[in-house]
Amino acid sequence: MSGDNGKIADATRVVSAGRRKEWTGGVVNAPVWRASTILYDDVAHLREYARTDTHHRLFYGRRGTPTQWSFADALTELEPGAEATFLYPSGVAAIAAALLSVLSPGDELLMPDSAYDPTRSLANGLLRRMGIATRFYDPLIGAGIADLIGERTRAIFMESPGSLTFEVQDVPAIVAAARARGIVTLLDNTWATPLNFRAIERGVDYSILACTKYVVGHSDVMLGSVTAAKGRFARLRDTSFQLGQVASPDDSWLGSRGLRTMHLRLERHHHSALAIARWLETRPEVARVLHPALPSCPGHALFARDFSGASGLFSFALDGGGERERAALIDGLDHFGIGYSWGGFESLALPVDPEKYRSVTTPDFGGPLVRLQIGLEDADDLIADLERGLDRFRAALG
Repeated sequence: MSGDNGKIADATRVVSAGRRKEWTGGVVNAPVWRASTILYDDVAHLREYARTDTHHRLFYGRRGTPTQWSFADALTELEPGAEATFLYPSGVAAIAAALLSVLSPGDELLMPDSAYDPTRSLANGLLRRMGIATRFYDPLIGAGIADLIGERTRAIFMESPGSLTFEVQDVPAIVAAARARGIVTLLDNTWATPLNFRAIERGVDYSILACTKYVVGHSDVMLGSVTAAKGRFARLRDTSFQLGQVASPDDSWLGSRGLRTMHLRLERHHHSALAIARWLETRPEVARVLHPALPSCPGHALFARDFSGASGLFSFALDGGGERERAALIDGLDHFGIGYSWGGFESLALPVDPEKYRSVTTPDFGGPLVRLQIGLEDADDLIADLERGLDRFRAALG
């Protein structure tokens, strides 16, 4: 695209990003290029391509086609200052490849105690078997992370906010401590997306997205990405190639399609979720609401300082009760599905028990937690549905 791309608004950027003529062929969206074998003119042509950088060049289907390149370029444009983006078949695959690109046997990884369970399982499973140790830390530690950095520490992983309990991390302070010691930083930025938190601009080395969520936005594709700061992409790409990682052209095309409306969807998610969170704060059945945009949420001051908006995912704690009473609330909801994931157009309600996944911090939220993904439905309809659910909860309490 022509013009000063550095100064355009995000709403414009998500529409224009990645739509280079060499990828689109002159149509609005890059077509779906499905390929495994690429044919060469002759042996000399084949030898020439084998000796040169195959990034953004047709070489073999696993190295990508214009469909994947267009989508990856678009994600890179959303992170000003980034070098490039690699795509993966899921968010967990993206996290695994990013970590494996910077860690070796004998290294130590620092990870927040609030990390997404599959990320934690990766640390305690595959990485441990490879001889990589993980030390979990309080997500609210901030600059105090410097005291945990040891001789073997090679990377600090962050997830801000945490996707169950929503602690906001002091990313700039952690990045500063890491850079002072030559430590690589990685951030799971799925909740905010680059539209609400510019990770690379904040000094993060690798910004990771489960594109399954807000980028795709329709609950029908598994997809992940890692966007690398300048000087960090080559090792990520080489590691990912060696692992055989590739996102399919069809899924990449759907990701690119979803990206074009992400700005509008995130605005709706933000406003509806915040309205519902504020309403829940007024309810006597609710002990606490965990939404980063609320002053009562851990890390709210950091959210107000660093983020330009929120998304649609948050949790609330019931005032008393247990599994039976919580299920009474969730099971009868009309407009909330019961299922994993989030970021789609539909609302979801999920019982969550973060204490099962903690080893360093043991926060008490006052009662059992319910995590809500607020979709694109009318907020008043969702509030009415939750009100009936709280009535069922209160009745189950007796």
